[in-house]
Amino acid sequence: MTEQKKARQVNIRPVIESSFTECMEQLQEGYVFAVAATAGCTVEVTKRDIYGTDIRIIRPAAEVNGEEITVLAQLKNTTTVRPDPQKDFFSYQLKKREYFDKLAMPRRGPKAILIVMATTPVQADWTKGSHESLELQYCCYWRSLEGETAADGVKSPTVRIPTANVFDASALTEILDRLDREEELV
Repeated sequence: MTEQKKARQVNIRPVIESSFTECMEQLQEGYVFAVAATAGCTVEVTKRDIYGTDIRIIRPAAEVNGEEITVLAQLKNTTTVRPDPQKDFFSYQLKKREYFDKLAMPRRGPKAILIVMATTPVQADWTKGSHESLELQYCCYWRSLEGETAADGVKSPTVRIPTANVFDASALTEILDRLDREEELV
Protein backbone atom coordinates (compact mmCIF):
# COMPACT_ATOMS: atom_id res chain seq x y z
CA MET A 1 0.00 0.00 0.00
CA THR A 2 1.39 3.41 -0.94
CA GLU A 3 2.06 6.09 1.66
CA GLN A 4 -0.46 8.36 -0.09
CA LYS A 5 -3.18 5.71 0.16
CA LYS A 6 -2.38 5.10 3.85
CA ALA A 7 -2.68 8.86 4.51
CA ARG A 8 -6.09 8.99 2.81
CA GLN A 9 -7.36 6.05 4.84
CA VAL A 10 -6.34 7.77 8.08
CA ASN A 11 -8.68 10.65 7.18
CA ILE A 12 -11.68 8.35 6.66
CA ARG A 13 -13.88 8.19 9.75
CA PRO A 14 -16.66 5.65 9.24
CA VAL A 15 -19.51 5.10 11.64
CA ILE A 16 -19.09 1.35 11.08
CA GLU A 17 -15.96 0.46 9.11
CA SER A 18 -17.30 -2.74 7.52
CA SER A 19 -20.19 -0.93 5.79
CA PHE A 20 -18.53 2.38 4.82
CA THR A 21 -18.28 1.69 1.06
CA GLU A 22 -21.83 0.34 0.86
CA CYS A 23 -23.09 3.40 2.74
CA MET A 24 -21.25 5.69 0.29
CA GLU A 25 -23.13 3.96 -2.55
CA GLN A 26 -26.42 4.23 -0.66
CA LEU A 27 -25.84 7.95 0.00
CA GLN A 28 -25.26 8.63 -3.70
CA GLU A 29 -28.27 6.56 -4.73
CA GLY A 30 -30.38 8.56 -2.26
CA TYR A 31 -29.06 11.81 -3.77
CA VAL A 32 -29.89 10.66 -7.31
CA PHE A 33 -33.33 9.39 -6.25
CA ALA A 34 -34.11 12.78 -4.65
CA VAL A 35 -32.95 14.72 -7.73
CA ALA A 36 -34.96 12.45 -10.03
CA ALA A 37 -38.10 12.79 -7.90
CA THR A 38 -37.75 16.58 -7.95
CA ALA A 39 -37.47 16.46 -11.77
CA GLY A 40 -40.57 14.22 -12.06
CA CYS A 41 -38.61 11.08 -12.94
CA THR A 42 -38.33 7.56 -11.60
CA VAL A 43 -35.14 5.59 -10.97
CA GLU A 44 -34.48 1.92 -11.50
CA VAL A 45 -31.38 0.40 -9.92
CA THR A 46 -29.57 -2.11 -12.14
CA LYS A 47 -29.01 -5.16 -9.99
CA ARG A 48 -26.13 -6.45 -12.10
CA ASP A 49 -23.55 -4.10 -13.54
CA ILE A 50 -23.59 -5.89 -16.90
CA TYR A 51 -24.00 -2.82 -19.10
CA GLY A 52 -21.53 -0.54 -17.31
CA THR A 53 -24.28 1.41 -15.59
CA ASP A 54 -25.82 1.31 -12.14
CA ILE A 55 -29.15 3.07 -12.64
CA ARG A 56 -31.72 4.04 -15.24
CA ILE A 57 -33.49 7.40 -14.86
CA ILE A 58 -36.82 7.60 -16.68
CA ARG A 59 -38.98 10.63 -17.39
CA PRO A 60 -42.55 9.66 -18.28
CA ALA A 61 -44.05 10.83 -21.56
CA ALA A 62 -45.80 14.20 -21.52
CA GLU A 63 -48.65 12.85 -23.68
CA VAL A 64 -50.64 9.65 -23.31
CA ASN A 65 -49.19 8.16 -26.49
CA GLY A 66 -45.75 9.74 -26.08
CA GLU A 67 -42.45 8.04 -25.43
CA GLU A 68 -40.57 8.19 -22.14
CA ILE A 69 -37.00 9.49 -22.11
CA THR A 70 -34.29 7.43 -20.39
CA VAL A 71 -30.70 8.07 -19.39
CA LEU A 72 -28.37 5.45 -17.91
CA ALA A 73 -25.79 6.36 -15.28
CA GLN A 74 -22.64 4.90 -13.77
CA LEU A 75 -22.37 6.09 -10.15
CA LYS A 76 -19.05 6.77 -8.47
CA ASN A 77 -18.51 8.23 -5.00
CA THR A 78 -15.16 9.49 -3.72
CA THR A 79 -13.78 10.89 -0.49
CA THR A 80 -10.43 11.81 -2.08
CA VAL A 81 -11.57 14.55 -4.46
CA ARG A 82 -12.75 17.98 -3.32
CA PRO A 83 -13.96 19.92 -6.39
CA ASP A 84 -13.13 23.64 -6.34
CA PRO A 85 -16.03 25.62 -7.86
CA GLN A 86 -13.53 28.37 -8.76
CA LYS A 87 -11.89 25.96 -11.23
CA ASP A 88 -13.42 24.78 -14.51
CA PHE A 89 -13.09 21.07 -13.77
CA PHE A 90 -11.76 18.42 -11.43
CA SER A 91 -10.14 15.11 -12.32
CA TYR A 92 -11.57 11.74 -11.39
CA GLN A 93 -9.77 8.46 -12.01
CA LEU A 94 -11.91 5.45 -12.88
CA LYS A 95 -10.59 2.28 -11.26
CA LYS A 96 -11.18 0.13 -14.33
CA ARG A 97 -10.74 0.78 -18.04
CA GLU A 98 -13.97 -1.16 -18.59
CA TYR A 99 -15.99 1.58 -16.82
CA PHE A 100 -14.57 4.21 -19.18
CA ASP A 101 -15.06 2.08 -22.30
CA LYS A 102 -18.72 1.34 -21.51
CA LEU A 103 -19.47 5.04 -20.94
CA ALA A 104 -17.48 6.20 -24.00
CA MET A 105 -18.99 3.82 -26.54
CA PRO A 106 -21.50 5.36 -28.96
CA ARG A 107 -25.06 4.29 -28.13
CA ARG A 108 -28.14 4.22 -30.36
CA GLY A 109 -30.49 3.58 -27.47
CA PRO A 110 -30.48 5.26 -24.10
CA LYS A 111 -27.39 7.41 -23.57
CA ALA A 112 -25.16 6.98 -20.54
CA ILE A 113 -23.56 9.50 -18.19
CA LEU A 114 -21.07 9.33 -15.35
CA ILE A 115 -22.24 10.77 -12.03
CA VAL A 116 -19.45 11.42 -9.51
CA MET A 117 -20.23 12.33 -5.91
CA ALA A 118 -17.61 14.08 -3.80
CA THR A 119 -18.21 13.06 -0.20
CA THR A 120 -16.56 14.07 3.05
CA PRO A 121 -14.62 11.17 4.59
CA VAL A 122 -16.38 11.83 7.92
CA GLN A 123 -19.50 9.70 7.59
CA ALA A 124 -21.35 11.34 10.50
CA ASP A 125 -21.20 14.65 8.58
CA TRP A 126 -22.95 13.38 5.43
CA THR A 127 -26.36 14.72 6.46
CA LYS A 128 -27.74 17.34 8.82
CA GLY A 129 -31.40 17.41 9.78
CA SER A 130 -33.70 20.05 11.14
CA HIS A 131 -37.44 20.59 11.33
CA GLU A 132 -37.31 22.38 7.98
CA SER A 133 -35.01 20.17 5.94
CA LEU A 134 -32.58 17.33 5.57
CA GLU A 135 -29.33 18.72 4.23
CA LEU A 136 -27.04 16.43 2.28
CA GLN A 137 -23.41 17.54 2.36
CA TYR A 138 -21.49 17.97 -0.89
CA CYS A 139 -22.90 17.05 -4.26
CA CYS A 140 -22.79 15.07 -7.47
CA TYR A 141 -21.43 16.16 -10.83
CA TRP A 142 -22.19 14.62 -14.21
CA ARG A 143 -20.42 14.12 -17.51
CA SER A 144 -21.11 12.35 -20.79
CA LEU A 145 -18.08 10.43 -22.05
CA GLU A 146 -19.64 9.21 -25.29
CA GLY A 147 -17.10 9.33 -28.09
CA GLU A 148 -14.14 10.03 -25.75
CA THR A 149 -10.96 8.01 -26.04
CA ALA A 150 -8.29 6.95 -23.61
CA ALA A 151 -4.72 6.10 -24.56
CA ASP A 152 -3.97 2.46 -25.29
CA GLY A 153 -2.73 0.57 -22.26
CA VAL A 154 -4.22 2.95 -19.69
CA LYS A 155 -5.90 0.70 -17.12
CA SER A 156 -7.44 3.46 -14.98
CA PRO A 157 -8.40 6.42 -17.20
CA THR A 158 -8.73 9.86 -15.65
CA VAL A 159 -11.61 12.06 -16.80
CA ARG A 160 -12.24 15.76 -16.34
CA ILE A 161 -15.58 16.63 -14.79
CA PRO A 162 -16.75 20.24 -15.30
CA THR A 163 -17.57 21.90 -11.95
CA ALA A 164 -20.45 23.64 -13.75
CA ASN A 165 -22.09 20.21 -14.21
CA VAL A 166 -23.72 19.98 -10.78
CA PHE A 167 -26.23 17.14 -10.92
CA ASP A 168 -29.51 18.62 -9.70
CA ALA A 169 -33.13 18.65 -10.95
CA SER A 170 -32.46 21.48 -13.42
CA ALA A 171 -29.46 19.66 -14.88
CA LEU A 172 -31.36 16.38 -15.13
CA THR A 173 -34.27 18.12 -16.86
CA GLU A 174 -31.85 19.73 -19.34
CA ILE A 175 -30.12 16.37 -19.98
CA LEU A 176 -33.46 14.69 -20.70
CA ASP A 177 -34.67 17.63 -22.83
CA ARG A 178 -31.50 17.38 -24.95
CA LEU A 179 -31.97 13.65 -25.35
CA ASP A 180 -35.60 14.21 -26.33
CA ARG A 181 -34.42 16.64 -29.03
CA GLU A 182 -31.74 14.09 -30.06
CA GLU A 183 -28.96 16.55 -29.22
CA GLU A 184 -25.47 15.70 -27.98
CA LEU A 185 -24.75 15.80 -24.26
CA VAL A 186 -21.77 18.09 -23.77
